Amino acid sequence: MHFEILTIFPEIFQSFFEHGVVSRARKTGLIHIAVHDLRAFTHDRHRTVDDRPFGGGEGMVLKAEPLAEALESLHIAPKADRDPTKKESVILLSAQGQPFTQSIARELAQLDRVTFICGRYEGIDERINQLYCDREISIGDYVLSGGELAAAVLLDATMRLIPGVLGNLASSEFESFGPTDSSIDTDVEGVPRSQHGAGGLLDYPHYTRPADFRGHPVPEVLMGGDHQAVRLWRREQQLRKTLQNRPDLLEHATLTPEDQKVLARLRQNSA
Repeated sequence: MHFEILTIFPEIFQSFFEHGVVSRARKTGLIHIAVHDLRAFTHDRHRTVDDRPFGGGEGMVLKAEPLAEALESLHIAPKADRDPTKKESVILLSAQGQPFTQSIARELAQLDRVTFICGRYEGIDERINQLYCDREISIGDYVLSGGELAAAVLLDATMRLIPGVLGNLASSEFESFGPTDSSIDTDVEGVPRSQHGAGGLLDYPHYTRPADFRGHPVPEVLMGGDHQAVRLWRREQQLRKTLQNRPDLLEHATLTPEDQKVLARLRQNSA
């Protein structure tokens, strides 16, 4: 999979791409990342990439010409002229975009190439958005200095879903924000056979050695060897954490009748 990044600060990405999963994925050829400096597509002595907005207002706006030339250098045509059979997308990182989710990451992971445009200042000339961008994405309800951090977030969340990047495919399937499934496989007690993100809930807590850390022991149920008890405990912890941190997820989560009973008890206890 190919990732293209258009930015006026290409150096920001250098350290991020040299470590961890991203670095390993690049070295094994599973992903290819190219960072393009927008200033290379200017034609004045000052390498100007921004200008004052029409109509007045604070700040500056990234100019259309350098962005268009950068995209065209990557053989990316305007949307109206693009080959619909190509599995690629152009994304503008912007505070005005739709919220980024794991579901969007899964969509992007099915593509062959994703191009990120990193906004700066007050944003980019809207004509580039209209002509070239397939979607506008935000990573949260707050404002950053630019789209570079957002591009790194989208790239990391997307590339780890590509088969082979994490080594074990289940690692990306069994975690928080896992896909909702209307036909969860349950056992006789109505507990999903896999609790890792099943039904779109948050993940359960994890523990490792030592069994006792400064007077705080690992929950006894995890030490007893009763796998069914462990599954029951983990499912309840998923429901508890989701109710506490992200109750909005429960509106669309796939829940069993037993899950509903546990939630009712948790809500009563917290009242």
